[in-house]
Amino acid sequence: MAYVLGFLFADGNIIHTQRGTWFWSIQITDKEILEKIKKKMGSSHQLSERKKKPGHKQLYRLQIGSKDMCKDLLALGLTERKSKTILFPEIPLEFFPDFLRGYFDGDGGVWIGPKNKRNNKTFIINTFFTSGSKKFLISLISMLAKMGLTGGSLVKKERGFDLKYSIRDSLILYKIMYNDKCSLFLNRKKERFEKYIKLRS
Repeated sequence: MAYVLGFLFADGNIIHTQRGTWFWSIQITDKEILEKIKKKMGSSHQLSERKKKPGHKQLYRLQIGSKDMCKDLLALGLTERKSKTILFPEIPLEFFPDFLRGYFDGDGGVWIGPKNKRNNKTFIINTFFTSGSKKFLISLISMLAKMGLTGGSLVKKERGFDLKYSIRDSLILYKIMYNDKCSLFLNRKKERFEKYIKLRS
């Protein structure tokens, strides 16, 4: 559930209609992880395919109507039209790695490439988290500092901010987010970390 909460903070949405109904939804291109989230939630709702725009990947949506769940999410800091207003939730430390991995899978990324254009033998890795809420990312920096990360730089973008970490911190993030017990994650992102680790060995 901590993973799902993290994913909702990244790619989720809460809507309160004029009729008084409440629902939350996740709309992404990765159908496989959405199926896994649906299964973990014990949901019988069908995934819907959104109309595909030319040149774009197919979008899938999981939408669940529940006033109680939406109220709980609001209390945790997930707001309607959340992109610039979300606040970091209070999460027990034991569940933080799952929340972090969920948020990373929704609004994070990992990049591997040569150290410079002239040197294609030495590779580096960078990890980033994206949000429209600067306060959310500042709180995330503070939380990650308690877990041994010493860097972290906030970069202003056109529509929000990136929180970026370099090699040492990226390897710590890998150890925080992935362990033998985690069952929900995007394979392609985990495999990118492991590709870099293999390149270093």
